[in-house]
Amino acid sequence: MLDTRGHAGVVAYEPSELVVTARCGTPLAELERLLVEHGQMLAFEPPHFGPGATVGGCVAAGLSGPRRASTGAVRDFVLGVRVLDGRGRELSFGGRVMKNVAGYDVARFLAGSMGTLALLLEVSLKVLPRPPAERSLRLEMDETSALEAMNRWGCEPLPISATAWAAGVLTVRLSGAQAAVRAAAAKIGGEPLAEDEARRFWEAVREQTDPFFSGDAPLWRLSVPSVASPIALAGRQLIEWGGALRWWKTAAPAAEVRAAAAKAGGHATLFRAAEKSGGAFAPLSPELEKLHRALKKVFDPAGILGPGRMYPEF
Repeated sequence: MLDTRGHAGVVAYEPSELVVTARCGTPLAELERLLVEHGQMLAFEPPHFGPGATVGGCVAAGLSGPRRASTGAVRDFVLGVRVLDGRGRELSFGGRVMKNVAGYDVARFLAGSMGTLALLLEVSLKVLPRPPAERSLRLEMDETSALEAMNRWGCEPLPISATAWAAGVLTVRLSGAQAAVRAAAAKIGGEPLAEDEARRFWEAVREQTDPFFSGDAPLWRLSVPSVASPIALAGRQLIEWGGALRWWKTAAPAAEVRAAAAKAGGHATLFRAAEKSGGAFAPLSPELEKLHRALKKVFDPAGILGPGRMYPEF
């Protein structure tokens, strides 16, 4: 075990440049507090899943929260990285400015690699200003109506920063200028949530402390086109990202879940379960497996970085 929590601290931060560089062991909460002091944020709204979350872990896991559909994923905000590869070499990719990439954008594909290619030592991230106004609305509607509404709103110039549907209730968050938020709220309708209630709700969805995520049934993460029709599985469902992310708490066999996701034009990941012997990630096609193996061979030829962490074969 290599513990990197001691390798912490913000290396550089220029609020006017909208860029922050931090070492991998820097607590994520500490970085976010610093950004709040300057009216800024990590726009991809990363989940913490506990007090020990770090900047390196955030990027390596590649997870984004409710705001991802409107602002982009983790990889879209990674400008540069300094890493240690499987040979013990220190390598740098990208930089600390917006336009810094020539050739392959290596820094971004390390986001979500789960530490299987290299150990992230330092990360430079683009940050964004916090919105001056936010309001959350709650509407009662069935799944089909909610999917239709989310996709229709997505084609309109509305400041929607998050959506979540479960058990016949759609919650919509608006973020932006006061006038824009007020006009959008009037157009969408629904019941407004109190500020504290809205904050707690979106935090519970992001951190998976919402009652939906409770229980022993496996939690599946289905990534599909936002316009995909309702997916028929036994269990309960929570839909985010305008219809593109569909969480399922279901005891259905893995093959059935993956087939349902594939039929909808996407793929399924076993996000949380007591038993993952069948693998968490969707099986790779021969072409993709060849690419994964080639990358692994370049960065970690001895296979010492998280062997079997993403795929049992390598």
